[in-house]
Amino acid sequence: MRLTLHAQAKINWSLSICGEREDGYHDLDMLMQSIALSDELSFENARWITLSVDGQRLPCGDRNLVVRAANALNEALGLHRGARITLKKHIPARAGLGGGSADCAATLLALNRLWDLNLPLRTLMQIGLKLGADVPFCLQRGLARAQGVGEILTPCAGAPDYPLVMVTPGGGLSTPQVFKAWSVGGYPMTPVDTPALAAALLTGDLAAAQRLAHNDLEAPAISLMPEIGELIERFRALGADFVRMTGSGSTVFAAFHDEARARAAAAQVPGAILTHTSGPIR
Repeated sequence: MRLTLHAQAKINWSLSICGEREDGYHDLDMLMQSIALSDELSFENARWITLSVDGQRLPCGDRNLVVRAANALNEALGLHRGARITLKKHIPARAGLGGGSADCAATLLALNRLWDLNLPLRTLMQIGLKLGADVPFCLQRGLARAQGVGEILTPCAGAPDYPLVMVTPGGGLSTPQVFKAWSVGGYPMTPVDTPALAAALLTGDLAAAQRLAHNDLEAPAISLMPEIGELIERFRALGADFVRMTGSGSTVFAAFHDEARARAAAAQVPGAILTHTSGPIR
C-alpha cells in the first residue's frame, strides 16, 4: 500500500505576543490559515523507517521532524513499525510558513492510516504538540485562531480563498533569533481583535483586515533583514490589498482580491511564488 499526502504550508494573518513564559516560550494570539503551497510525501510499509528528500536518502537522526513523527507514533503505542518515506519539498525553509511542521503533521496522518492505528485527531495533536508548536494547526488546517504556544485552536467556519504572492528573502530567518531580537529590543506587545480580523477576511474585506492585523515579530525581523521591509513597501506600491510578514519570517505575502492583479504583481517581483489561501486539501 502506498499513501501520498500534501503537507500544506500556512500563513499568519496576524501574530501578537501576549507574554513570555517560564519555559522560555511565548504566549501568542494568532490567526493562521492553510495555503495551497505544499510539500508532497509518500509512504509505504517497510521494515525500517527511511527518508528520502528530493531523491536523496537522508540519515534518520532525531533532528528531522518527519522521522521524529514516525518515532513518536511508535513510542506512544509501544510499536516497532517501519515506513519508506519520500518527500518532495516545495515550501521554503526558515520562512515562517510552517514547512517542517506541515511535513510532521502529514507524517502523523499518513502513518495513522498506513499502520491501521485508528487514533483520533485529538491524540495525533497531543503527540504533534511535543514535536512542534505549529503541528496541531497543521493537523487541523483551515482557518483558525491559535493561542498559547499554538496548541489552543479555535476553528473558524469557512476558509476564504485569496490569491497570494509570496517572497522569502535572504534564505529565511531563525525563529529563536527573531524572538530574541524582540525580547532584547524592547518592542511592544500589540493586541489584535482576532475574531474581528477573521470576520473581515471571511466577508472579503481585506482593507479592514489590513487595518486590524499586526505581526509583533515583523519589526525585529526587519531589523535583522531589512529586505523584509523593502518587500512590504514594494507589494504595497504594486497595489496589494493586504501585506504582512508571516510567522517569524522571512516570507512576506501579499493578498489580492483577484488573480489577474496577483499575477501581474508576481511578474514584477523576483523570486515570487503565486499561490492562494485554502481550506484542507484532502
